[in-house]
Amino acid sequence: QVQPVESGGGLVQAGDSLTLSCTASEGTFSRYVMGWFRQAPGKERDFLAAITTSGDYAHYAGSVKGRFTISRDNARDTVYLRMDNLQAADTAVYYCAARRPMATVSLSRGYDYWGQGTQVTVSS
Repeated sequence: QVQPVESGGGLVQAGDSLTLSCTASEGTFSRYVMGWFRQAPGKERDFLAAITTSGDYAHYAGSVKGRFTISRDNARDTVYLRMDNLQAADTAVYYCAARRPMATVSLSRGYDYWGQGTQVTVSS
C-alpha cells in the first residue's frame, strides 16, 4: 500500500509562495487519487485540493481556489501543492493523502493513506 511522505514546509513571510511535495512509496503511485489537507491549531482537518490519477482533473476547496495549485508527476511518484500569496491564516500542518479512485465518492473524501504532515508557518 502507498505511504505518503510530505516535505517542503517551513517559515515564510506573508505574501510569499511555497511549494509542498509529497512522495508516495511502496505502491503504484499512478493508481491513486492524491489530496492535500491542512489542520490549524485547535481546528479540524480541512480538505484543500485533490487530483485524479492521470492528473487531468483537479478539485479545490473554495477557500484556496485560485491561490493554491495541485499537480503530480507520476514518473517521479510525487504530488505537489503550490501555494501563492500565503497569509497568516494559512499557518497549519499540511497533510498529503492517497485513496483509490471511486467514481461515486467526492474527491474531498475517502482517503485511506496519510502522511505525517509538514508544518507551514506564515509570519505577518
